[in-house]
Amino acid sequence: MRLLFRICLPILIAASPVLADDWFVSKFGKDDTLGAINHIDAAKTKTAAALVKQGKTVSLGMVTAPDTPAYGPRKFQMIVHQLNDGSGATMGSGKTVGNDDTVITSVGIGSQLDGLGHIGRDHVYYNNRPAADVVAPDGLLTFGTHALPGIVTRGVVLDMTKIFGQDPLPIGTAYTEADIKRAAKTQGIDIEAGDVVLLHSGFLKATADDAELLPGLPGLGVSGAHYLAKLGVAAVGADTWAMEALPSEDVNDAFPVHRILLAKYGVYILENMTTHKLVDVGVDEFMFALGVPRLKGAVQAIINPLAIY
Repeated sequence: MRLLFRICLPILIAASPVLADDWFVSKFGKDDTLGAINHIDAAKTKTAAALVKQGKTVSLGMVTAPDTPAYGPRKFQMIVHQLNDGSGATMGSGKTVGNDDTVITSVGIGSQLDGLGHIGRDHVYYNNRPAADVVAPDGLLTFGTHALPGIVTRGVVLDMTKIFGQDPLPIGTAYTEADIKRAAKTQGIDIEAGDVVLLHSGFLKATADDAELLPGLPGLGVSGAHYLAKLGVAAVGADTWAMEALPSEDVNDAFPVHRILLAKYGVYILENMTTHKLVDVGVDEFMFALGVPRLKGAVQAIINPLAIY
């Protein structure tokens, strides 16, 4: 069974005036293109560095491969070829040989970051930008993930399996504001502006061998999304392919949490994070480090963030 919803980005949009809409207006000013990453300053990064006590590093990214389950039409292919045109000949007096690789891929596959050009509302994107000013077939005109600075900040992981008493959590479980508050209180965590908040459901660990994406997921709900965004978090991630709960709390809506976080608040989304690697060793606060690949105009990014504690 597959989800019936498809995310369709318009390629050709008729230019039309877009009136200011308070739903979109950013507190960082009308010209801002970075969103909630603005909360991460030098002081925040220095505070995050102080969380490193043991010097241990955990990779939060999964391996991306041709058999990685992917949303919709997304595919991944790698071709390895010899540098000497495949002739088998060696190079130079030292008989040097080598290989190169070509990747043909959708960028939103495996562990990924969703940029602000990924989701909008009625053809308008973060900070009241009309699609005509954002979307182009050969790369985004603005909000390309190549423009993101390195992200080094405090990361926290909330174990939602403890709050609901099930591991993994059932499909459709939506984390409300109250659930997020209870999880943070249980773990003794204060969520702060500039944090990266990861939500653990046990889902990725339990379904790692599945050949395709399941049509439903536990994940962040609408009230939980508004709550975290208003706290000023820089990004929200989860151990699922959509991060938000599916089916949506309103079954007639499609990806409302993506729309709220990305288009309204400028909060980035991290999907398919291997949160169990932290939960299994009892780590819930760490330094989060991520450098996004600089592919000009990219909507998303295949990522491997590091949790250092």
